[in-house]
Amino acid sequence: MNTGRIILHLDMDSFYASVEAGEHPELKGKPVVVGADPKGGTGRGVVSTCSYEARACGIHSAMPISRAYNLCPDAIFVRPSFPLYNAASRRIMEILKRRSGKFQQVSIDEAFLDISSSGDFRAAAETALEIRREILEKEGLTCSIGVAPAKIVAKIASDYRKPDGLTVVAPEEVENFLFPLPVGKIPGIGKKTGAELASMDIRTIGDLAGTDIQVLIGRFGRWGLHMHSLAHGADDDEVLEREGYKSASRESTFEQDTDDSRFLAAVLDELADDISQGLKKDGVLWKTATVKVRYQGFLTHTRSRTMDRSTGDSATLRAIARVLLAELLDGRKVRLIGLRASTLEKVDNAQRRIDDFF
Repeated sequence: MNTGRIILHLDMDSFYASVEAGEHPELKGKPVVVGADPKGGTGRGVVSTCSYEARACGIHSAMPISRAYNLCPDAIFVRPSFPLYNAASRRIMEILKRRSGKFQQVSIDEAFLDISSSGDFRAAAETALEIRREILEKEGLTCSIGVAPAKIVAKIASDYRKPDGLTVVAPEEVENFLFPLPVGKIPGIGKKTGAELASMDIRTIGDLAGTDIQVLIGRFGRWGLHMHSLAHGADDDEVLEREGYKSASRESTFEQDTDDSRFLAAVLDELADDISQGLKKDGVLWKTATVKVRYQGFLTHTRSRTMDRSTGDSATLRAIARVLLAELLDGRKVRLIGLRASTLEKVDNAQRRIDDFF
């Protein structure tokens, strides 16, 4: 595989928990869980993220907070401070922008850079090391980076040596790197698809790459064709530069599919608060809310609602999101839920709005 491109994917390590530990040094080295109030094991929210010490107890992001509490009742549970995380994210993304001709932020703690101008993968690795050093020196935070000729390979590589890792995959190394890995390392292949593939004796990415395309299409449709391409590291997606942002979105993928409507509503509330606080920090209002639900089998539906006027009110976003969720739930189990605020409007922070009085 030789596309001539050099793509870097950066993923911050346990971002929220690491930022909290930077603000509160007494948290360093301890199991820290950022998320909903566990309420002694009866809370209904989810884990936003957690430290690696908490992960050693079996806790992970998007896990029900009650389960996290049961796994490690001695963990330190911290409510999210989104303005703090957004401020750290902006500083980190500015560091990345200065290093790249093309930059694409894909989440608060994750971004792609097209560093093809480096010329070769040896020079790209030096750039990656410089980025890691600068972020550590200026923010006191670690990150993991993958460098590869395609976005999908770079993303998988950034997860390969977490935390504080660097993995460089040159074009001639792509298949040797990918093929021994479990199929679940490919983004989008979750437990259900992984189980179906295992029933076909497909357990590694190499197994998937060697499977007849027609067999995969017969079982999975077009997704089978796409999985086969990804297994070979074939990904033509470009690093897409964005001037500002046209929407703000958050998602949660669940450890186990669920049809618990109260739990799903609680998760949606968390996503709404996250989005609202980030937009408020940037002085941005929203007008359209969209809820996304992905059911078992990767079937995805969305519902949207547009307000008569822009607002920054978090309670309004939560309320509309709950109404849209109710329209989407039909008894099927849900594996992912997402919320997006769009039709954004930048406002002067000195401008008074009716929202300011509530």
